[in-house]
Amino acid sequence: MSAVALLEIAANSPASALAAQDGGADRIELCAALELGGLTPSHGQMARARDRVRVPIHVLIRPRAGDFVYADIEIEVMLHDIETALALGCDGVVIGALDRDGNIDVARCRTLIDAARALDVTFHRAFDVSRDPSRSLEDLVALGCRRVLTSGARANAQAGAASIRRLVEQAGARIAVMPGGGIDAGNVAALRRLTGAREFHASAKRRRPSLQPPGPADLADLAGGELRTDRAEVAALVAALRAPAA
Repeated sequence: MSAVALLEIAANSPASALAAQDGGADRIELCAALELGGLTPSHGQMARARDRVRVPIHVLIRPRAGDFVYADIEIEVMLHDIETALALGCDGVVIGALDRDGNIDVARCRTLIDAARALDVTFHRAFDVSRDPSRSLEDLVALGCRRVLTSGARANAQAGAASIRRLVEQAGARIAVMPGGGIDAGNVAALRRLTGAREFHASAKRRRPSLQPPGPADLADLAGGELRTDRAEVAALVAALRAPAA
């Protein structure tokens, strides 16, 4: 427990990325549409975040919501987005693809990883809906992924803590197992003890009030405030994660 634990924040905009950095996050997973589980951010979002943010930025490469079985044209889109992240000087990409049997799609993932070249590669929570997590972990080690994001194949990391612990032990030093899903300042220290993990993933998001006048009731979906990373919540997460063990 003596090693410093790292905090990655899923940030859905350059503004969120800056809030995460200001709160003390060690790394940003830059994405869009957190309400859909995260999608690939635009070229403009990647560029402005890279211009303004000093900590490492890993770009989520996920072209649509839904399952993780991708058609050829979707892989082409993902390859183009990886090229963009590489050209803009981002530090890593976050990928994931499964086959129709629920296994890691090794061939497609290899294509994506090869395109990433020297970028740091994380496999995202597609892992949690794979058929056999133990086998999937070995596939990711063989592919050369640096880490895997997981809730232990449960609704959140608290519920999956025991499974995450087993994955951490299986992984050893070969790949980092990073808990994510429902992590906040109130549970991150306990999850560190329970899982033995050294990297943690959270969104620390808050709904900001809308800045525009209210519209017609039947257009309420166009009038809500944005989701944005909350600097104070990130700072609380960092403090809880790094507090001396009781």
